[in-house]
Amino acid sequence: MSSAVEKAVEALELLPEEMQESAANYLLSQARKFRALKDAIDEGMADVEAGRVVPWDLEEFLRQARTKAQG
Repeated sequence: MSSAVEKAVEALELLPEEMQESAANYLLSQARKFRALKDAIDEGMADVEAGRVVPWDLEEFLRQARTKAQG
């Protein structure tokens, strides 16, 4: 078992029993959010590296939006 896992287990064991499950659920929730964010970043970086991302021009976007709204 890694040092980090051992520390997490020790921390949970030090908590009162009625707090252990909610603490473990919180840690798991945060880990899942981190993993989802990391995956999204990795996907975005792959898009950049593959040339699927272009600079975004706010002025051009607004001009097109106004043109569509008027037409």
